[in-house]
Amino acid sequence: MPAIGQYNTLRAIKERDFGLYLDGYELGEILLPRRYVPQGTEVGDKLEVFIYLDSEDYLIATTEKPLATVGQFTCLRVNDVNRTGAFLDWGLPKDLLVPFGEQKKTLKKGERAIVYIYLDPASDRIAASTKLNKFIDNGPHDYTAGQPVKLLVGDHTDIGYVAIIDNQYSGVIYDNDAYRPLRYGEQIDGFIKNVRPDGKINLVLHKPGFGKVEGIAGDILDRLKEEGGFMAVNDKSSPKLIADLFGTSKKSFKMAIGTLYKQRLITIEEGGIRLNED
Repeated sequence: MPAIGQYNTLRAIKERDFGLYLDGYELGEILLPRRYVPQGTEVGDKLEVFIYLDSEDYLIATTEKPLATVGQFTCLRVNDVNRTGAFLDWGLPKDLLVPFGEQKKTLKKGERAIVYIYLDPASDRIAASTKLNKFIDNGPHDYTAGQPVKLLVGDHTDIGYVAIIDNQYSGVIYDNDAYRPLRYGEQIDGFIKNVRPDGKINLVLHKPGFGKVEGIAGDILDRLKEEGGFMAVNDKSSPKLIADLFGTSKKSFKMAIGTLYKQRLITIEEGGIRLNED
C-alpha cells in the first residue's frame, strides 16, 4: 500500500487535461497535476512520486522532492505563524504545520527549527513537532567506539552539543571534542567516541584512537607537499590556526605530527614543520 509522506512508485492509469491519475491501490486514484508530469509520460508508465494532502485535504502526488519525509528529523525555516501554529518551508507548495501543541517553545517567523515529521493517524495529515524527545529512540542500540555515524547538530549546552544520531538516537559532542563551532541544524559525519554504562552516547568528529591520528597525519603530509615542504605551524600554534588549516583539534594535531616525527617523515622546528627530503 502506498504511504502518505513517503516516496512511492505508482503506475499512471488515466490521463486528463489537468494531469495524470495514478493507481494508489487502497488509497484510490491519486492525481499528479500536469505541471509535475515528466515530458513523454504515458498511461501505463510508473513514476516515483511523493504523496501528501493538498490545502483542501485531497491526496495529491508530486515529482518535487520535499526537504525531508515522514519519520525524519530535519532543520527547517519558519515561513509564517498564525493562530493554528507555525508553518515551515519544506520544499513543497503547501508549508509544513507545527501545531502549537507540538512546539517545545513558541516558534517565530524567520527562525530555523529542528523538527520531527510525523503522520497524524486521525487525519492522515503530515505535521511536524519540535518536541524531539517524544520521537528519539531511548531503547538499546549496538553502537561501538569508532563507528561512523550521521549527525544532526542540535542545541549547545553547558557541556557541548546535543546531536541526533542516524535519525534515531541522541548523543553529545563535548566542547573539547568539537574543534570548531558547530551550527544548529548542521548535518555532519561523526564517530562514536564511547558508549557509557547507562547506554548514553558520546560523539567525536574524527575517528578516535590511532585511526584518527593516521587520517589527520595523511592530511598533514598532503598539505606539506602542496606547500613546498614547509608550513609555519607546530605544536605551539594556536588551536584556531590548527583548526583553520587542518579542521582538527590541537590535541589531535599534536598526536599526528608526533607520529610523523617518530616515522622520520617530518622535522618539527621552532617556526613550523618541515617535510624530510628523504
